[in-house]
Amino acid sequence: MSVISELIRTEADGTISFGDYTLASKTKKENFEHGADKYKVKTFREITKLECNDMFVYESVPGTAVSGLDITENEVSFKVEGPEDAEITLGLCDSTEYEVFINNENAGTMKTNLGGKLTLSVELGAEEPTAVRIVKK
Repeated sequence: MSVISELIRTEADGTISFGDYTLASKTKKENFEHGADKYKVKTFREITKLECNDMFVYESVPGTAVSGLDITENEVSFKVEGPEDAEITLGLCDSTEYEVFINNENAGTMKTNLGGKLTLSVELGAEEPTAVRIVKK
């Protein structure tokens, strides 16, 4: 399993990777610039959280490492790793239906709440990262 030792970084393909679930205490990095946006990440073994321009983007309990996070108007995709299963919450559009895919298998349709949050559980702990894709219906 690979953690992001610098806590957050831009990948060659323009996506971002973040999170280090091996840390014993909460560590954060603020004002990370990616495009025109500023990101803040907080991460350790119990939680990983990402904000963009002070807006909620991602949270996992327990902590995880995320690679290749790509956010477009209609889709969010990333790969996630961690030592055990995680509950992941994403900040999306309010009261909107999304199709959820985990490792390219359709996990069903989910609707965000009034705050735009969508929560899903992901089985982790395997050798390979788990691919997650959320598509607006």
